[in-house]
Amino acid sequence: MMNEIKLTGESKNIVSDNISKLKEIFPDVITENKIDFKKLELILGEDIDVFHEKYSFTWPGKIQAIKESQKQSTGTLRPCREESKDWDSTQNLYIEGDNLEVLKLLQKSYYNKIKCIYIDPPYNTGKDFIYKDNFKDNLENYLELTGQLVTGEREREREHWY
Repeated sequence: MMNEIKLTGESKNIVSDNISKLKEIFPDVITENKIDFKKLELILGEDIDVFHEKYSFTWPGKIQAIKESQKQSTGTLRPCREESKDWDSTQNLYIEGDNLEVLKLLQKSYYNKIKCIYIDPPYNTGKDFIYKDNFKDNLENYLELTGQLVTGEREREREHWY
């Protein structure tokens, strides 16, 4: 008899999975499916350092991005044979959609089955980037800034080196 696999149509619940893992290792720190961080600190003892600042990679909106990545997705991926190239002879899939949403949907069904994912960054979003993304400069400015071009003032400065 074959085992039935029930599909919920939802992506993996990362938060719930992480709480379950903690519950297996430290059952005393979970109460009503919530983590008691004070108990966790006590159990971990000296391995917890809450008083010293640490270097971290951060940006405005990082906490919101983490929360967004932890939300469950309920979308569905459907193949479009007519839009796919060589559908019957390749094992490649072309997926169009929001990068985060698609990755969350792939995580549950295709875990350990995908060899490579190429993500094309968003473009034509109608919004300008919030960071400088145009570093175009002329060659003369570049050479001068990098010290490869000696001009007027710099030549006079070098004369006084001797």
